[in-house]
Amino acid sequence: QVQLAESGGGLVRAGDSLRLSCAASGRTFSSYAMGWFRQAPGKEREFVAAISLTGGGTSYSDSVKDRFTISRDNAKNTVFLQMNSLKPEDTAVYYCAASRWTYSSRASQYDYWGQGTQVTVSS
Repeated sequence: QVQLAESGGGLVRAGDSLRLSCAASGRTFSSYAMGWFRQAPGKEREFVAAISLTGGGTSYSDSVKDRFTISRDNAKNTVFLQMNSLKPEDTAVYYCAASRWTYSSRASQYDYWGQGTQVTVSS
């Protein structure tokens, strides 16, 4: 069992940066691939980024590629999402998730989810 807690969200202006963190409980964090997803009001949850167990592999959605960076610190049981050049369309609740399988873009591949953190980008 893994419990996840996101932090770092907030209200920023277009062009600003934010760094989200997701702290995981338990001693098996390094056994899970991790992902970030987001959900905007009235829209379905969408994939943002994912990272492999060791951090050697990453993937991004086209909408955030070259702006966002996912990373992890297995010693601190934490995964990060560095978000640069934020746009109003990045406004959403951001969720981190843990997968026992692979760093997939498919939400169904993830076993555990956090409660989410709100990111609001004003124009």
